[in-house]
Amino acid sequence: MIYEIFRKISVNLCYNKIMKKKKFIVLSVAIIAIALLLEAGIFRYFNDKNAYRTSTVLVDRVLTVLNKNDESKNDLIESLKEDYKVRAKAVSYIIDAKPQVEYDIEELQQIAQLMMIDEIHLLDENGAIYSGSIPKYFGYNFDSGEQMSYFKPMLKDKNLTMCQDVTPNTSEGKDMMYAITWNEDKTKMIQVGITPKRLLDEIKQNTTSNVVAQMPVYKGIEIFAANTDTKVIEGATDNNKIGTKLDTIGISTKHITKDKLLVKRVKIDGKHCRCMIKKSEELIIAVTVEDAFYMQGSLFATLIVGIYLVLASCCMIYMLSKLIKERFEKEKLLYTSNTDELTKCFNRRAYEADIAKLDLNKTWIYLSIDLNELKRANDSYGHVAGDEPICAAADCMKHNFQDYGSVYRIGGDEFVVLITKQTECFEKMLKTFDDSIANWHGKLVDSLTVSYGYVFSSEKSWDSVYEIPKVADQKMYQSKERFYRESGLDRRR
Repeated sequence: MIYEIFRKISVNLCYNKIMKKKKFIVLSVAIIAIALLLEAGIFRYFNDKNAYRTSTVLVDRVLTVLNKNDESKNDLIESLKEDYKVRAKAVSYIIDAKPQVEYDIEELQQIAQLMMIDEIHLLDENGAIYSGSIPKYFGYNFDSGEQMSYFKPMLKDKNLTMCQDVTPNTSEGKDMMYAITWNEDKTKMIQVGITPKRLLDEIKQNTTSNVVAQMPVYKGIEIFAANTDTKVIEGATDNNKIGTKLDTIGISTKHITKDKLLVKRVKIDGKHCRCMIKKSEELIIAVTVEDAFYMQGSLFATLIVGIYLVLASCCMIYMLSKLIKERFEKEKLLYTSNTDELTKCFNRRAYEADIAKLDLNKTWIYLSIDLNELKRANDSYGHVAGDEPICAAADCMKHNFQDYGSVYRIGGDEFVVLITKQTECFEKMLKTFDDSIANWHGKLVDSLTVSYGYVFSSEKSWDSVYEIPKVADQKMYQSKERFYRESGLDRRR
């Protein structure tokens, strides 16, 4: 029985140790998981901010460069106007030098080809076309429409030379640029017509595509520049997408407002991206950043932190296991130093320490217990038989009193019970204890009897805690004398 009790205690201590380890391991895993999730969230937050900042810079940079190109384009148009005026004057000089070509359509067409222009018209002093490289326009005059009327100031000031912006012509509505001048003797006007829209569109197209293509971007980032009206992509870091519409590749153009940056989630070529879109007067600029752009770096960083946390947790678990082991050894040593080896009750050392802590202002009970007839059992059956009633008495005491206080073996067959809880139930405890003693039967010893005396701390005003054990011992000895007197046994035998 004794060894079984000790085994149970050892098992409980080991179980508690293992459970503490398990709890710590579970806690460590939970902390690592939470830390990794938190780290992933932080990485995602900063990655989104970086993606937003990078995209904003790219959008603004593209628009800035394109705006500068627009200014260059306007400068180019102005230079073209001056060039076209010069060409009109050159044609005028040629016709003045060769009067015979004035009505020769084929010759005028050759001059147009030579001067790299599309049309030549000769107008009289009233502003009516009477000759030129295209006969179908003969008869049109400055009153024939808005495009023609633009040149009416030429009738009042024969020193003027004018060039019109790209404007639909009166006859076909075809976009043209016309330059006009008076000849040397001011008898007629020479007008030249050029179709610059194709050239200008090509310049614009090339400019947009070149600007976008030359933007420094990392793999996973794409830039698109599309026409505001048609939504057709005019420039892209991926040349294969030029000519397609933004909606076709997966970028919705709904809810886009001018000069306001719109952020949305899109899917391009099966890849989920964050998309920043900004609309200007002529272009829609879109920058997409793949979700995987930062993922590789984030995963690598998360892996590094994860490994660090795992190693740190292993070190902590190792250190904790050492601490638990040391604590277990200390508890075991403390348990051994305060525990009676035979009965597993507290020993005298623990008794001396605990009784010194008792407070006389609180209610507690001191119970002194001593076994009867132990000497006769030792003399008759040996000390092994004598140990049986001692352990049995200790078991009865622990069974009945341990939930309410502590049980101590302070001598061979001398025990003390300190009851500090539910003292009002002491009579019931004592009756149960008496019944368990009376009903006990051992293998070597048939029966068991004890003598006891008890004292309440609240019985009177004590000068010292140590007065109470003396009174309890006196009552116990009185009970023992009464037992031997009533049983007729010789106490010395």
